[in-house]
Amino acid sequence: MKTTLSIFLFLAIVSLAAQERATPDKIATSDGDLLIQPIVHSTVAMSWNNQTIYVDPYGGAEGFAGLDDPDLILITDIHGDHLNAKTLEALNTSKAKLFVPQAVFDKLDEALKSQATVVSNGGSTSYAGIEITAIPMYNMPDDETSRHKKGRGNGYVLSMGGKKIYLSGDTEDIPEMRALENIDVAFVCMNLPYTMDIKQASSAVAAFKPAIVYPYHYRGSGGLSDVEGFMLLVNAATPEVEVRLKNWYPGN
Repeated sequence: MKTTLSIFLFLAIVSLAAQERATPDKIATSDGDLLIQPIVHSTVAMSWNNQTIYVDPYGGAEGFAGLDDPDLILITDIHGDHLNAKTLEALNTSKAKLFVPQAVFDKLDEALKSQATVVSNGGSTSYAGIEITAIPMYNMPDDETSRHKKGRGNGYVLSMGGKKIYLSGDTEDIPEMRALENIDVAFVCMNLPYTMDIKQASSAVAAFKPAIVYPYHYRGSGGLSDVEGFMLLVNAATPEVEVRLKNWYPGN
């Protein structure tokens, strides 16, 4: 009886977590659909070509209920909403390969270090048909007052099936982001005082013109950023860019 009840409760939790998540999107690639699943804040799950990718797993394992275990984990920075030890411990990461900046690698436990590869700003590597390029992410001015110093963390560009996916990590409107080319899908942060406001974010998007942009990581010290306002700014400056608003904060 207890076993049956436990199974029932587990399935109910999985069902509730799945219902609270934003609806996943499908992006067609030359090797099948790329499935994009927003989780929370800057946490994204993707699946493509039989590979499951978690980016900055955070918020507990419940947010991933019903999803496949990760084959690939990308972590952008050392802060707890990106490198979250409790979430990593709660997930089944036994088959996962991690790609991380050096500062993140230094904070991993020994087991995860054995599964991790360091990629520094400007560096590239590949895994299971996915090319991974590390892009700078930082605040300006880049000095001792910076919340995110240049070189410590990574944004990422993933190339898979003829598509390029950009994940900004925590950054301001930096030249390296503006210089990006041929991005099909971009995840762009916008929360003060940690990254940038919606005007900076929309200006950067107007510069590199991704085909699709998701505002994410938009909870700051003043609450949630005005992502609808961001969409209006993008639509006015670059109407060819599709803005997709998703629920990154279930319960809010």
